[in-house]
Amino acid sequence: FANTRSVAELIIGNIVSLSRKIGECTAAMHRGAWFKQAIGCFEIRGKTLGIVGYGHIGAQVSVLAESMGMKVVYWDVIPKLPMGNATQISTLNELLAHSDFVSLHVPNLPSTKNMIGKEQFAQMKKGSCFMNASRGHVVVIPDLAAALKSEHLRGAYVDVFPTEPGKNGENLFESELRGCPNTLMTPHVGGSTEEAQAMIGEEVASALLKCINEGSTYGAVNFPEVDMKKDGTMTTHRLLIIHENKPGVMSAINNVFTEAKANICQQFLNTKGSVGYVVMDINVEACMEVKKQLTNMDTVIKVRVLY
Repeated sequence: FANTRSVAELIIGNIVSLSRKIGECTAAMHRGAWFKQAIGCFEIRGKTLGIVGYGHIGAQVSVLAESMGMKVVYWDVIPKLPMGNATQISTLNELLAHSDFVSLHVPNLPSTKNMIGKEQFAQMKKGSCFMNASRGHVVVIPDLAAALKSEHLRGAYVDVFPTEPGKNGENLFESELRGCPNTLMTPHVGGSTEEAQAMIGEEVASALLKCINEGSTYGAVNFPEVDMKKDGTMTTHRLLIIHENKPGVMSAINNVFTEAKANICQQFLNTKGSVGYVVMDINVEACMEVKKQLTNMDTVIKVRVLY
């Protein structure tokens, strides 16, 4: 969550910018034009912000938005404790229908791919604004462009895209959103502040130390997440076992512990794809024999002991 505040502030800034059509005003003035008007420009006080995904970032956006006088509603797949006076909505459709601004803050999962498309944009209030600074694949971009060009949506802010250039440079970015009215875009800079980058560095270093010293893989994106508290008795060794995720593997591993008469004080198992990862604290006397037997198993990829 090192970039939480940076992303949240960016969302709040763009809510104001969309409400006041700052992007179009700026572009016009760079062309040498001067168009001063109040039509179509609004305060955000009293408007309803609908947050889709109430995790670290969604909750932080909620707090900041409420401090500026906005009413906040949110939808999440699980019940979440509201911050301040925010209200959890029971369905996504209900949130879309009642929000003046909709902001996405969801993870990159199979269930979130293309979760917002033509049908969802049609359910949004006419004249509302849409924002996505979460993951590029959660929005059907051509459908968003169509909703903007038809003026069903009054504006949009997008920071993430299904396909993004792998380097910086001119003439690299293509999107159906280019040229759409009152549409603000940034090149995936939600967490790109000096403060966030410094905190990310500290967070990564801390996670690496915890992985080395405790076997924790919390926050891993391509490996099973396991995070088990230390055994405070000082009478155990910790075994880190990476194994193939196949039927019968854990049964065979457990047989090794049984035959060695090992006492398992605590354990944590998780799997991801074809790989399983189990962390076990066992009595010191049986540790080396268990490691020897596990190392000889074809389905065990790696065994490590923490003393």
